[in-house]
Amino acid sequence: MKIEVWSDFVCPFCYIGKRRLEEALEKFPHQDKVEVQYKSFELDPNAKRDTDLSIHEILAKKYGMPVSEAKKMSEGVAAQAATVGLEFNFDSNIPTNTFDAHRLAKLAEKKGKDQELTESLLKAHFTDSKHIGSPEYLKELAIEVGLDSAEVEEVLNSNHYEQNVRADEAEAREIGVQGVPFFVLNRKYAISGAQSVETFVQALEKVWEEENEKPVLQSLDSKDKTSYCSDEGCE
Repeated sequence: MKIEVWSDFVCPFCYIGKRRLEEALEKFPHQDKVEVQYKSFELDPNAKRDTDLSIHEILAKKYGMPVSEAKKMSEGVAAQAATVGLEFNFDSNIPTNTFDAHRLAKLAEKKGKDQELTESLLKAHFTDSKHIGSPEYLKELAIEVGLDSAEVEEVLNSNHYEQNVRADEAEAREIGVQGVPFFVLNRKYAISGAQSVETFVQALEKVWEEENEKPVLQSLDSKDKTSYCSDEGCE
C-alpha cells in the first residue's frame, strides 16, 4: 500500500496528522507493507524568509482578528498537539518561507532520508523554534540526518529540485487539494486534514481488504452429473 501525503513544514495540523497516521500504522498488522511518501505543498508561497512579525500577528492579520484571539487559537492547536505527544511553542515560533526546505526534502527523498528530514523540520519549527527558512540552519539539519554537506550546499545555492516541488503542487491542484495535510491511499481514497487515529485505521483496513481480497466465484453448475479432469484423472 502506498500513502502519499501533501504537507507543509509550517502547518501545525500536518505534524499532528503525521503523528496520528503513525499511531494508526502501529496498530495496523501490515504496516511493513505500507510506503509513505511526502509531497510538497506551500501554504503561503509568498511568505517572506525573514519577518519581524510573530505567528500570532500573522494569523491575526490573515483572519482579521485581534492578536489576543489569534493567540488563543494557537493555544488550542497546541493543546491538540499535546494529545499526540507533541510540544508546540507558538510564542517563540519563527514564521518563514518553506520553499528551500521542500527542495531539500527532495534531495533527502533521493537519498532515502526524506522521513528523517521531514520529522526533523517539523520538530525544529514547532518544538525547537528554529529558523527552517535559513540556509545555514537547513544545512545543519540536513547534515544531522545524514545528507552530504557538499550536495546540500549545491541544492541551497541553486534552483535544484524546484521542478520537483512545483510538480507536487501542480498535482495537488489537479486532484483538488484545498488544504493540508492531505492523504491519498493507493490513488483510490483521500483523507483530508488531521483526522482521528481511528479514521486512519479504518482507511488502512479498507484499502488493504480491497486490494488483497480474492474474488469469490459463484457456481452456475447444474445439479446434473458433469465431466471434468483433475490431477487425479478424468471423470
